Amino acid sequence: MELKVITEDNDLKKAFHIRKEVFVEEQGVLLEDEFDEFDTLDGQCEHVLVYYKEQPVGTGRVRVLDSFGKLERICILEPFRKFGIGKIIINGLEEIAEEKGLTQVKLHGQTQAEGFYKKLGYRTSSDIFMEDGIPHILMLKELTTK
Repeated sequence: MELKVITEDNDLKKAFHIRKEVFVEEQGVLLEDEFDEFDTLDGQCEHVLVYYKEQPVGTGRVRVLDSFGKLERICILEPFRKFGIGKIIINGLEEIAEEKGLTQVKLHGQTQAEGFYKKLGYRTSSDIFMEDGIPHILMLKELTTK
């Protein structure tokens, strides 16, 4: 498996395809709600792709929001969810945040993924709230400089 920071439009399109399949087609998020002004390569976000046997299967992004790195749009194609790809995505996004000098990250995690994020050191920091019709919680993590 390989994590790649996206620097070209062609790779960004691959990430969009994964997000559309997972969030729009599988989970019912409206297409106009899934994509936003941060879906560019202009430096507002850093996007990543994870490849499994040379096939793009997972993606996520991180953007600087106040003093936090906010991890967003983390998803993996359904047949590839048991190979540790989520951990690779999270670790890659955290490394990007650390490279930007950030010491904290946060995310809006779907409640069904709360246990996964807790195993990676995140703590729940809110009550359940709805986002795009899906229950979420705010999760936070302190980054430790290596």
